[in-house]
Amino acid sequence: MTTDEEAFRRWAGERQLALLRTALLLTGDHHRAEDLVQDALTKVALRWRRLASGNPEGYARQVIVRDNISWWRKRRREVVADPAESVAPLPDLAPAADRRMLLDDALATLTPRQRAVVVLRYYDDLTERDAADALGVSVGTVKSQTHLALRRLREAAPELAELLREES
Repeated sequence: MTTDEEAFRRWAGERQLALLRTALLLTGDHHRAEDLVQDALTKVALRWRRLASGNPEGYARQVIVRDNISWWRKRRREVVADPAESVAPLPDLAPAADRRMLLDDALATLTPRQRAVVVLRYYDDLTERDAADALGVSVGTVKSQTHLALRRLREAAPELAELLREES
């Protein structure tokens, strides 16, 4: 095994779960998330010599986001959940499970681009510039999509804000 191959395998092993988390939050579908990560890792492996000294994770994240948007565009099946149809969380569930269910339902109300912005900015903790680079858009687009997404999340899941206030 070559040194480059060893370095890639080590990097991929360390970053695969974080990339999968990002992909899962973007897609809401575990199988599609796994496919996106596998495709991204393959593309990074093919370009490892060039990427190793730079930002291979940023490139992988960019591939995941763009491939997910391409997948969505090909299918044009945006499904925006109606918050009125959401099932209230069961009272006997743990608060963390309640929050997770509310968050998953709320994220499902976002368009793929809005969801990508929220995931990259608030889960992956990217700057506006880094999120813009990953999405291939301007910083202004990231700001406007973030604003729209957060408004939509507040409308879709006001209970989430209440839950977070209760725990503070």
